[in-house]
Amino acid sequence: MKTIYIYLLDTLADWEIGYITSELRSKRFFKRDAPDITIKTVSYDLTPITTMGGFTLTPDCLVADILVNASSTLLLPGADTWHEQKHQAILVKTRELLDAGATIGGICGATAALANVGILDDRMHTSNGLVFLDMFAKAYHGQPHYLDEPAVSDRNLITANSTAGVLWTKLILEKIGVFEVDTLTAWFHYFSTGDAAYFFELMQSLPAKPDQNQTH
Repeated sequence: MKTIYIYLLDTLADWEIGYITSELRSKRFFKRDAPDITIKTVSYDLTPITTMGGFTLTPDCLVADILVNASSTLLLPGADTWHEQKHQAILVKTRELLDAGATIGGICGATAALANVGILDDRMHTSNGLVFLDMFAKAYHGQPHYLDEPAVSDRNLITANSTAGVLWTKLILEKIGVFEVDTLTAWFHYFSTGDAAYFFELMQSLPAKPDQNQTH
C-alpha cells in the first residue's frame, strides 16, 4: 500500500495538482498490477482552506499523522502563503520523508519553501527561475544544482515550475509506478500536445477488460 499525501494551504494553486489528483483518484489508466494507493489531504490543522480558485477543502489528517517510510509520497502544491511560519512543520516532515526514501513532489511556490530550508541544496532541482528563488528563499544555497528545465527529478525529489503541471505529474506517476511505460508516454504526449493520435495510443495501451473478447 502506497499513501499519497497532498498538503493543503490557503491560496493553493488548484491547476497545478489537477492532473495528478485526477489520475490517482480515478485510476482510469492504471496498469493491471498497479500498487494499491490511498490518497489523504494533510495540513497543519484541520481548518478548511480556500484554494486560489475559491474552492474550500478540508484536510483529512495532520502533519504528525504522516507515515514516514519509503511507501509514502508527499505532494506540495504552489501557493502564495508558503512564507507563513505555520508551514514549517510540513517542511521538517519533508526532510524526514526524504531521508526515509519517500517521494516528494514540489511545484511553483513550494520550491521556494523547500529552498529556504536547505532541501534543494544537495539535489538537482528547478523552480520558477533562479531569480524567483533568490527573491523568495533568502537562505537558498542550491544555485549550483539548479537546472533551467520545466521539471526535474533527482532521486526521490521532483520539482517543477508553475507551467509544468503535466510533466510534473508524469514524473510523479513514473516514480509511483502505477502506469505502464507506454501508457504514461502516450498520456504525457496527449496532454502536452493535444494531438488526437496520442489519445488512441493511450487507449490502445490499456489492459483489455476481462470480458472484452467474450462472445455474447
